[in-house]
Amino acid sequence: MAARSPHSPTAAPGTGKAGPALFAVALGGLAIGTTEFASMGLLPAFAADLGVSVPQAGIAISAYALGVVVGAPVLAVLGARWPRKHLVLALAGALALFNVASAFAPTFGTFVGTRFLAGLPHGAYFGAASVLAASLVPREKRPRAIATVMSGLMIANIVGVPGATWLGQAAGWPAAYLATGVIAVLTVVAVWVLVPDVRDERSGSIRGELSALRRGQVWITMAVIATGFGGSFAVYSYITPVLTEVSGLAASAVPLALAVYGVGMTLGNQVGGRLAEIAPVRTIAVGLGAAAVSMAVFAVTASSVVAALIALFALAFTTTSTTPALATRLMDAGREGPTLGAALHHAAFNVANALGAALGGLVLAAGWGWMSPAAVATVLPLLGLVALYAAVRLERTERRRDLALAA
Repeated sequence: MAARSPHSPTAAPGTGKAGPALFAVALGGLAIGTTEFASMGLLPAFAADLGVSVPQAGIAISAYALGVVVGAPVLAVLGARWPRKHLVLALAGALALFNVASAFAPTFGTFVGTRFLAGLPHGAYFGAASVLAASLVPREKRPRAIATVMSGLMIANIVGVPGATWLGQAAGWPAAYLATGVIAVLTVVAVWVLVPDVRDERSGSIRGELSALRRGQVWITMAVIATGFGGSFAVYSYITPVLTEVSGLAASAVPLALAVYGVGMTLGNQVGGRLAEIAPVRTIAVGLGAAAVSMAVFAVTASSVVAALIALFALAFTTTSTTPALATRLMDAGREGPTLGAALHHAAFNVANALGAALGGLVLAAGWGWMSPAAVATVLPLLGLVALYAAVRLERTERRRDLALAA
């Protein structure tokens, strides 16, 4: 019998054989998380070098987020007919190209343009990578596989972001984007070598992917993500002045506090992946409720450094524990459009980013004090619970309708 080529289409391997492949696609998440969040720490540096004020430089961060929102659905749909491995390779290659372009941008306008382009592959990468990862394991193990893909994004907040920030400070801000480009290139190599070409159960199509947008369950689940994560972004966006002005933490110790937040995200993602295999809806509900409590505790205890760090860890853990269940739910809700469904998770995530930061800025501008974003934002996870309740009710209605039609 002829030997099978490592790049020929195969059926999904068992869980034990999927580890290296899942690691390969998770590496892309490390590159994405690094380029997204390191820009916040590098903002004063590239603002000074490119001749703009710090507030003006913030446009570059917004441009990246806009790229994510635009690119997630558009590239997921355009790549519908591509084999998932090939789509992941193309998106990782684009990520490498546009980050290197950011490093060599001669003007601020050019830099803003390259940051928008760098954001385009973000959501579509995670969408395609999530579907690819799910195809590598048995159906009941999908949430854990998706959690592994997402772990790269979480680990970026522990290793990638502090490392890129340090490199940018030591060797100039372009070095951080070049390093991110290198990680993306390594992702291309790892995916090419370690990920098999899994045979799709059914071929994708543009019409099939777009069908996800016609399903109410997709939009309601996106609302759960946008509101549920919006609260954590309201806290995270203004965490540095809160820790220095309210908690009394030295500015030099802020990266350590952010690493604590990153550890909470990483552990929450892994634990959430396992819980989602047992009780996905309950995992989301408990995570959102606990996130609201964590924000409230942070709002009233942030004057203590220890209490603030504990509350931050709890907020990161509880919010992120919902990620695998929500990503899986979007894939299932999309049905014929699983890649678009998974990609929309990251579009909704960036809506949460904008929503949380805007709400926090609004109450700060009103003079309510540094703790007001955390206090006011506790309502957002509760709104996420309301949206989750609506999603479950709709799901039950659809199930009863399908049973009635089948009878």
